[in-house]
Amino acid sequence: MEQQASPNSSYERQRRAAKALDESIHAQLARANMGLSPVSLALAIADWGMHLTISPGRQMVLGRCALVLAQQALLGSVRPAVDEQGVAVPEKDARFRDQSWQHWPFNAVKEGFKASDAWWREAAQVDGMTHHHQHVVDFFTRQMFAALSPSNWLITNAEAQLRAHETGGQSLLQGFRNFIADLKKQQQAQPDTDPQSLEPLTFEVGKDVAITPGKVVFRNHLIELIQYTPTTDKVYPEPLLIVPSCIMKYYILDLSPSNSMVRYLVGQGYTVFSISWRNPDASDRELGIQDYLRMGVMDAMAAIKERTNAPRIHALGYCLGGTFLAMVAAVLGHRSRAKQKKVPQRGHEDASALDELPALASVTLLAAQTDFSEPGEMGVFIDDDQIQALRQDMERKGYFSGKAMAGSFQFLNSRELVWSRNTRRYLLGQDEVEFDLMSWNADVTRLPARMHSEYLSSLFLNNALATGQYRVGDESVALMDIHAPMLVVGTTRDHISPWRSVYKIHLQTDTHVTFVLAAGGHNAGIVSEPGHPHRSYQIAATEDGHGWTTPDEWEAHAPVCEGSWWVAMDAWLKERSGEPVAPPAMDPAHVLCDAPGEYVKVRYAD
Repeated sequence: MEQQASPNSSYERQRRAAKALDESIHAQLARANMGLSPVSLALAIADWGMHLTISPGRQMVLGRCALVLAQQALLGSVRPAVDEQGVAVPEKDARFRDQSWQHWPFNAVKEGFKASDAWWREAAQVDGMTHHHQHVVDFFTRQMFAALSPSNWLITNAEAQLRAHETGGQSLLQGFRNFIADLKKQQQAQPDTDPQSLEPLTFEVGKDVAITPGKVVFRNHLIELIQYTPTTDKVYPEPLLIVPSCIMKYYILDLSPSNSMVRYLVGQGYTVFSISWRNPDASDRELGIQDYLRMGVMDAMAAIKERTNAPRIHALGYCLGGTFLAMVAAVLGHRSRAKQKKVPQRGHEDASALDELPALASVTLLAAQTDFSEPGEMGVFIDDDQIQALRQDMERKGYFSGKAMAGSFQFLNSRELVWSRNTRRYLLGQDEVEFDLMSWNADVTRLPARMHSEYLSSLFLNNALATGQYRVGDESVALMDIHAPMLVVGTTRDHISPWRSVYKIHLQTDTHVTFVLAAGGHNAGIVSEPGHPHRSYQIAATEDGHGWTTPDEWEAHAPVCEGSWWVAMDAWLKERSGEPVAPPAMDPAHVLCDAPGEYVKVRYAD
């Protein structure tokens, strides 16, 4: 039997040194690749290249496709496309809609680029590749051509050259000034920058945004709980707890007064509470998902029951906050059903605490995934090599950088959030008109190393929640144990929580589900206040035992409603609320400070 080496032996010291060297090199490579694992990218490209090499039939098809696209590009540059009435067909690509792109040689450059883009998108599709590698190749093909677009470069951008001529070069001078200003901001936001020296947000927290009146009535190491001041003479007896995502600052749902969901719900007669998550630092590296469930959702629920004496509450979770809420709802549902059937429960430290929590009158999930088998564009970043690269970086820091997280979300939609923005600012010399949602987006947050690692490994990589393998303490989490009625909202253009993935809650639960499909993206589709123009949504309910309806069938038959889905949410909640009563008194002994509290104001450069 081989004898185990001593921890202080020469061999073990060499092994640790070699591991540290490897991790250092891997970290440098990941940073050079914008945080992505070079091994993961190389494996995907190799999978594509080898399958294409042994597929002569596919090569022939691509050759024929290249000829057809080249002919179309040549004709398009000589004779613009027209419809049956002889009217010029409008340009679908927003990057090339300016009339200047219709003149030679820019029309030829544009048509050649569009043909190349179409060909490479077709070439990225090769039979035999793994699903993940196919997704990676397809995604990076689109990212490559988003970067190579002629609209991104002055020498090939017709609109930029025309504007420079019309302004006597002033547009380019202003663009250069914008570039220098952005460069200075980036240099001032280094990881070791003192938070006190960070550039102030355009919309100040507590002054311009997050100004709905309220008090912080509970605080622990992880959360502050805000209770908002009622504005109606009577309120519904069931308080409403909002569980925002810890990936973002909570005030996404309490922006300016005109588009604050919190203010809207308070105005409809609800006693609203909201969690404000702590922005973690390196000392919080060992906080995990279990801590976010217990110290976050469960402690907030217990505090609400203590402060209002309400036996039931409504709960609303957004994004990852919705995933956490679904876990807690499943645990509570499991214990409730077991107690009704008088099934003996295994004791654990949280058993008595769970029994003291209020019942859930309803569960509302906003753009929240519970099945991660189809995570959309986020799946590009989820495999063993990629998670290992992230884990090594987080072990060094103790947290996942908010700056890196914001960069990942930008990367998912780089065409609009990076390249189109750069074109407007640097080539056309246009200033950005900042608004509350943009300012909020710049107010980044961190995630503890352990929590983010568990999130990626357990939920994304292994899909443990949807398969019933996730555990909260000693309790198995099965979403079918949720017995509270559910309102689930997806958005049509969500890159983070694709609505068809969110829709899978129908497969996992055995309760009433009302599903809403709202127009917009992950944030703008949720922040969709009444009165906002060009908003619409579809809504339909599924009762217990109704059977399965596919997302496409649901979309084809669910009625379309004009306006804000917030109105439908309000009506749905009122149907499940009791008769209005006098607002609960706020005990001065529980008041710690005014809303928005202290945790939300903590900022870091990274």
